[in-house]
Amino acid sequence: MTSDPTTRWVPAYGTNGFGEHTLEAALDVMQHTGYRALGLTLGTTHFDPFADDWRERAEALAADLSRRGFRVAVETGSPYLLDAFVPFAPSLAADDASARTALIERAIDIAAIIGADCVSTWSGALPEGVSEDAAFERLAERIRPLVARAEDAGVRLAIEPEPGMIVDTVAKVLRWRELAGSPQNLGVTVDIGHAIVVDEPGGAAGAIRAAGDLLFNVHVDDMPAGRHDHLPLGEGDLDLAATFAALDEVGFAGIAAVELPRHAGEAPLRARQSLQYLERLGEGAQDPWTADAVTRIASDPDRAEELFADAIRAVGRGEPAERARIALVVALAEHPAGPGVARDLYRRGDAEERLAVIKSLAALAPTDGSAWHDTGIEIVTDALRTNDPRVVGAAMGEFARRHLDDAAWRQGVLKLVFMDAPLDQVAGLHERRDDELAAMADRFAAERAAAGRTIPHDLALIRESTVSR
Repeated sequence: MTSDPTTRWVPAYGTNGFGEHTLEAALDVMQHTGYRALGLTLGTTHFDPFADDWRERAEALAADLSRRGFRVAVETGSPYLLDAFVPFAPSLAADDASARTALIERAIDIAAIIGADCVSTWSGALPEGVSEDAAFERLAERIRPLVARAEDAGVRLAIEPEPGMIVDTVAKVLRWRELAGSPQNLGVTVDIGHAIVVDEPGGAAGAIRAAGDLLFNVHVDDMPAGRHDHLPLGEGDLDLAATFAALDEVGFAGIAAVELPRHAGEAPLRARQSLQYLERLGEGAQDPWTADAVTRIASDPDRAEELFADAIRAVGRGEPAERARIALVVALAEHPAGPGVARDLYRRGDAEERLAVIKSLAALAPTDGSAWHDTGIEIVTDALRTNDPRVVGAAMGEFARRHLDDAAWRQGVLKLVFMDAPLDQVAGLHERRDDELAAMADRFAAERAAAGRTIPHDLALIRESTVSR
């Protein structure tokens, strides 16, 4: 199967890597960093599936994810959710697996409400005194009603091979699936790091190819060969380029969620670095020039202007050049000269180059008071003074939502209205709009009406005088 570049995997981050954040804060960081998908691990930390108000919370989360434009996969891998003493117990093949099946049933219900791509689960460990063949029979028997429940709810289930469990390879997932009757909504989750722990034939790329069209979900991490230790990308033994080329080869268009649960104390940093790495894998695999240019600019920022200009010749005008230029700016994230270089690229650039610099600010995820933050404010403030609707629209993106003060942000929204530019360019409009913005919109509408001019349709998005914040 050949990949379709218009339907490719979506970078995501797992909430199990945000154990020191509330769910809302984790989502804010992910969105601010540039993610548009997540893996939601059910558990007491972020979303207790057995809380009395689970349904109300699921409905509220569905609305929040919709506002943010996030896709989501539901994960059931919280180790101590069901047993305070034994991780991942009980096994789905245990004598009494009722607690495990109840969790998967609730996960299906939650997934249906929030519109998840899938529910990901696994077999659990082989119970003492139970043969592998008997365990597989139990697994097949117990997955059938769960598959039926999921099918009724319009939800897909994905089985993850896990080191140390009954089902630890893709081949064993396929055996389990066949015993269960090969249901269409039962597929595979591949954790790419696991593949070099259990010696999947062909490594992670081989596991992906073995899953093929049944690959519903992907977990992303690096690992040392033979040891189950989730590491940031580039710090283990995986052949990441070959792995992600295999995702394109099988046409995977689902969520690829980074899983770094042991790095929760530095989650914002790891989330940003992971996205940068994933973007380089995703774009670099199709575009060798960008991958090489990113490496060069990271070590020699003085080449930025030259490489920015070369992008059109190297990868083509329009979106390809913009993607390449954004990658170049993001590559400067950790370099002390980075903010100054980005400022110069913006000041000296043409409209297309300026757009790329502005759009890169969200992926950089600067903290308040940092050099990148101050540079971003300077760039966005200047962009809002221009008369190019594209530049103003880009300036009202995710960086502005997070960092512009209320007065400047309102003026940016109104400037788009003056330009008759669509307000769907404004990141966080529904969250940040307030009574003052509504009053400004009302005054503008009154002036237009008095002059006999039409009132922009988008003005209705901000003219609600009783906006709750």
